[in-house]
Amino acid sequence: MDNRCGWSTSNEQMIAYHDTEWGVPVHDDRQLFGKLVLDGFQAGLSWAIILRKRDAFLRAFEGFDPDKMARYDARRVAKILRDPGIVRNKQKVKSAVRNARAYLKMKDAGESFDRFLWQFVGGKPKVNAWKTLKRVPAETRESIAMSKALVERGFRFVGPTIVYAFMQAVGMVNDHLVSCFRYALLTSPAPDTGPTAGRRAPSRPVR
Repeated sequence: MDNRCGWSTSNEQMIAYHDTEWGVPVHDDRQLFGKLVLDGFQAGLSWAIILRKRDAFLRAFEGFDPDKMARYDARRVAKILRDPGIVRNKQKVKSAVRNARAYLKMKDAGESFDRFLWQFVGGKPKVNAWKTLKRVPAETRESIAMSKALVERGFRFVGPTIVYAFMQAVGMVNDHLVSCFRYALLTSPAPDTGPTAGRRAPSRPVR
């Protein structure tokens, strides 16, 4: 049996997410935007809850398409808030729309979301070497700096803790425990960092 990070073993969905997605470097602007928005909904909640509702979020926000989200009006926001499949928090939903507009403003200015975000780790994954979950920080100076920069550009629900969870998820930092089988796969000299690295990907679509 493979050794995994202890937080990931509560159910099969969490195991699949840990084994195929968490910590894999992401450089696509749209994917990074969608992941950041979804992590914003995690504020005050567990990731297991958000992951369970992910498909509903994707439907409600049209695949986290920023061009579409930026045009959402009060009627569309009200419709989303009636969706029982998502986290129905008005502030978070309105912030998601605001974040889409902030993202497009950066895009229109010719700013790459990928380069903007990855600059906080020097453009490549920061590899840590944690032996226990207790040693993994909730935030770092990099996440604090990224959070501040995002807020300055108009983003909301991007506090340092949420931002650090996002950085872990998209592979900006490798916070798999050294005992986890994914740690070595994602830190080898020329790793296969695709979604199936070291593990057959699940048949269902994943974000």
